[in-house]
Amino acid sequence: MGRSRRTLPEELLLLALDPATGTTAQPQSLDLGLAGAQLVELALAGRIAPDGDRIAVVVPRPTGDPTLDCALELLRRRGAPVRAVHWIGGPRLGLRQTYLSHLERCGMVAAVPGQMCGVLPTTRYQATDTAISREIRARLDSAIRTGVPPDPRTAALAALAHAVGLGKHLYPGNEGRSSRSRLRDLIRHDPMGGLVAHAVMDVQNGAAAQPRRGSASAGRQAAPGARAATEPARGVPMQPHRGSMARAVAH
Repeated sequence: MGRSRRTLPEELLLLALDPATGTTAQPQSLDLGLAGAQLVELALAGRIAPDGDRIAVVVPRPTGDPTLDCALELLRRRGAPVRAVHWIGGPRLGLRQTYLSHLERCGMVAAVPGQMCGVLPTTRYQATDTAISREIRARLDSAIRTGVPPDPRTAALAALAHAVGLGKHLYPGNEGRSSRSRLRDLIRHDPMGGLVAHAVMDVQNGAAAQPRRGSASAGRQAAPGARAATEPARGVPMQPHRGSMARAVAH
C-alpha cells in the first residue's frame, strides 16, 4: 500500500481533532472507531472481506503500513473469521496515540506540551496543514449536500464518523440536525463500512454478545474461546506527554 494516500484511521482522527483545543472529540468511542477504520482500510486493500457479521482474512500479504499490518497479522492468527464486534470491542492500548504520533511524524500535526491543572503533563495536537482537514471535511459535506452516492472510502468515513458520534462535532446545534441525519444515511453506501459502523455502535451499546438481528450469520455459534468485550476502550481528551511512541495492541 502506497503512503501517498491517507488511511481511514488517519482521516477519522483528523476529523475528530478540534483545531481550537488540540484535543480529540469523542475520545472513548473514537478508539473503537479507529479499530473499525483499520478493518475498512484492510478491506479496501483487498486483505480482508466480510463473512456475514464476521471478518475473514483473504490475502495475508502485508500492506506496507506497520499499524495495519499488525492488525492484519493478529486477524490471521485467529485462524477463523472473527465477529466484528469482538474485534472492535477488544482492548486496544495506545491506538489513538500511535496514530497521533504517526501524523506528527508526517508533519500533519504538531505536538504542543502543556499541563493540566498546572500539574499533570499533557500534550495537545494542533493541525499544521489545515488544508488536509478541510479537504476531508469537504468530501463529507459534498456527499451530504448533493445526495450523490459517495465513493466507498468517503461512505465508510461517513459511517464511522456517525458511529463514534462525530456528527454533533462536525454539524452542531439545531441547524446541523439535517446534516447529521444525512451523515447517518450515508452508512448504506458501503457494505463493509456499514458492517463496521454497526459493530462500533453495538459495542458502545453493550450488544456485542449477540449477533445483529437479520445478519447473514445470525444463529451461528461464536468460535470457541471468542469473548465479547462490551466496555469501550478508555480514553481522555488530552494525551499524557510521553518520551516514546505508544504502541498499539489489538486483539
